[in-house]
Amino acid sequence: MNRENQIAERDGMLKDLKLLLGMDPKDDSQDDKLLWILSSARARLKVLLGGVDPPAEMEHIITEAAVIRFNRIGSEGMTINTVEGENLHFNSNDFAGFMDEINAWLDARNQNSKRGGFRFL
Repeated sequence: MNRENQIAERDGMLKDLKLLLGMDPKDDSQDDKLLWILSSARARLKVLLGGVDPPAEMEHIITEAAVIRFNRIGSEGMTINTVEGENLHFNSNDFAGFMDEINAWLDARNQNSKRGGFRFL
């Protein structure tokens, strides 16, 4: 992917993240933080994919994991936070809700890599 495509992809994901967080798309006051969160989510997904760059069809996972991470800012390390009777439960893995999809992608990739190989008898 060339640099212009990377910038366009990043800007699109930033716009989507702001939309999901209810932020004004023109407000750039938190862009550095949001871009760091997106970059971190992408890097963590890459690890889960065995070092493979996340494909375009998994961008929604990066964006949604970034929302989860953003909402957890200030509550790092907590699993439960109770305020005035309201309980918030935090999952320690931002990608837990996406593991079925990630594993299905990995399984499909492994199936495709097994095809077309050589077999010595």
